[in-house]
Amino acid sequence: MTTLQNIFWLGTKELRSFFRDWILLGFVVYSFSLAIIAQAQSNSQELHNASLAIVDEDHSVLSRRIAAAFLPPYFKAPEYVEERDVDRLMNTGRYTFVIDIPPHFERDVLGGRKPTLQVAVDATAMVQAGIGSGYAEQIISTEITDFVSRSTAVSVPAVTLSTRIAFNPNVTTGWFTSVMGIINSVTMLAIILAGAAVVREREHGTMDHLLVMPVTPFEIAMSKIWANAVVITGAVGLSLFFVVEKLLSVPIAGSVPLFMVGVLIYLFFSGAIGLLLATIARTMPQLGLLYILVAVPLNMLSGANTPIESMPPLLQTIMKASPSTHFVAYAQAILYRGAGIDVVWPRFVAVALMGALLLAIAIRRFRSTADYSA
Repeated sequence: MTTLQNIFWLGTKELRSFFRDWILLGFVVYSFSLAIIAQAQSNSQELHNASLAIVDEDHSVLSRRIAAAFLPPYFKAPEYVEERDVDRLMNTGRYTFVIDIPPHFERDVLGGRKPTLQVAVDATAMVQAGIGSGYAEQIISTEITDFVSRSTAVSVPAVTLSTRIAFNPNVTTGWFTSVMGIINSVTMLAIILAGAAVVREREHGTMDHLLVMPVTPFEIAMSKIWANAVVITGAVGLSLFFVVEKLLSVPIAGSVPLFMVGVLIYLFFSGAIGLLLATIARTMPQLGLLYILVAVPLNMLSGANTPIESMPPLLQTIMKASPSTHFVAYAQAILYRGAGIDVVWPRFVAVALMGALLLAIAIRRFRSTADYSA
């Protein structure tokens, strides 16, 4: 009981110290609010409101059908321009796509003469150009096929392909990047806050005061981990509710309390990393450099940015032993697919075991360095 009381009261000291540090407090608020919004809204990978112009030299029913098929939110309402103005408008960046429908296009299509229709694309808008050109080709092909099938006898395909997109019907990038931003922030802040708590004590000279008190290095380390876990867990819950669900209108399919349990389990691992780095670094700049070496690869290779399956086989094998990979996997399963405890418990256990092992190593090193300092 004495050990638990010491851990509790030392942890409350950490919380008071954290809420007095306006820089760290502002960093946490920014990481779980403005950073999430910016990542969700500025890193769009889908086509949205692409500017489109049409050069209609045919003025036929088919050409008007093609123009009417380009609809929001993928494309802006098409604007008609003259053929002689296309180069100037493309050079000035007025339009991303320009569709040139040649004269007698409808007549040649019905006559089976396979006329050429030109789609000019401004590829400086790289993402929209790549996705939009595929959309434009599909829209034009569909309209021509439907138009011809009503005018001539066209055989009906033997199979109709029906595509159903689950969990993100509109394939909206923000639905993915917002939640992944929270997951990346958990790793980042757990390492930084736990490490900064120890380094700050050392820089201010208060670590020596703690070591001469009737508390053990184990109690000091655990107090910093649980205090930072409280801060990050609370920030995650508030960010999910106010930023992701309310502000960004991203639906959460699964159980938020179950996800929060997963966050708490993962925080023992990431907090242990911060504690371990703090035993190596002597100043905050050194901690920042060590953080880059550890946290950046963890986030980049965890599956939050790139699917594990697309990585080289050797790297896949290595990352399967990383708790960050399991954390991303069960976070996606819970929040996107509505998975329950019966699905994610093996990953919970894996993260808990690996986190406990690293935590034991970090506390042992912290104890040895603290004893040396004393």
